[in-house]
Amino acid sequence: MTDYSSRLASSNKLVLAGGALGFNWLPVYVAKKLGIFARHGLDVELKRMGSVDKATAAVLAGEADLAITPPEGAIANAVGGGGLRILAGNVNRLPLTLVAHPRFKSIEDLRGAVLGTSSLTEGTAIYTREMLLQHGLTINDYSFSVVGVHPARWVALQERTIDAAVQLIPLNFVAIDQGYTDLGEVSDYIPEIVFTALVGDRAWAMANEDKLVALLRSLKEATAALYDARDDEAALSILEEITQSDRSYAWRSLGYMREKGVFARSLEVPDVAYRKTIELMIKADLLNASDTEVAMAVLDDTWLRRANQANGDEEVRDGLHNL
Repeated sequence: MTDYSSRLASSNKLVLAGGALGFNWLPVYVAKKLGIFARHGLDVELKRMGSVDKATAAVLAGEADLAITPPEGAIANAVGGGGLRILAGNVNRLPLTLVAHPRFKSIEDLRGAVLGTSSLTEGTAIYTREMLLQHGLTINDYSFSVVGVHPARWVALQERTIDAAVQLIPLNFVAIDQGYTDLGEVSDYIPEIVFTALVGDRAWAMANEDKLVALLRSLKEATAALYDARDDEAALSILEEITQSDRSYAWRSLGYMREKGVFARSLEVPDVAYRKTIELMIKADLLNASDTEVAMAVLDDTWLRRANQANGDEEVRDGLHNL
């Protein structure tokens, strides 16, 4: 077990892990690049793990303090008696499109296809299964290939090692513009779910309460900036950099984000979204229905409530538009 007593709040350093560190990390990049973390007394190091499973594992191994990643791994760990908890929300609406090779014209055509995913136990595979199930396709009608996070799925689709995959913005726009088939928005099938959340070990959170609250306040401030049209120019520049896309795709991504309300404005995890995550884990045989009550308790907003009570965002909200 990780010895968290050796990593107390004496330092302002905080290591934050994730899979691809892509679009859903936009508030983190805003907070880091524009000095919001520093203003809250934090030195945040980003750790790209390459897969969502590895991001969860990094927290368990003590290689990272926290992760922004799909919540299923934390739920499974906690139900099994582990210390992982979901501490705050990040994205509760899926910014994903199911994209297929041009020869596929409908979801029904995917019978016998190979679908790309980043994990069999977290995130994309669960959403894909639910989407196809609503068209009558069960897990026996297709197969999954674990090819990695969204950039790797795009490469695999172009190389024809997979036939289809759910794709994150802006690569969904890129693929469709290049003639790949748009098989639908995942959010049309799953309106609310915990796509990614802030995950950490409860023992670490208790030992580093001030640091965690500072992180949450920073992310709230950065998220508010993303919904502020005055901040468009700076936000677009950051989007271009992190997604490696041009200005037109950055604009489309920003508009999509605001239209769908992708980022949790107060880092909240709505009850309906969390219950959907648990429901789909049960349907995917990743959680026993008898463990539902235990799984519900994995969401611990203790520190988020403290961050909200601090009520200090207005004192430093200069905004991106002033930079």
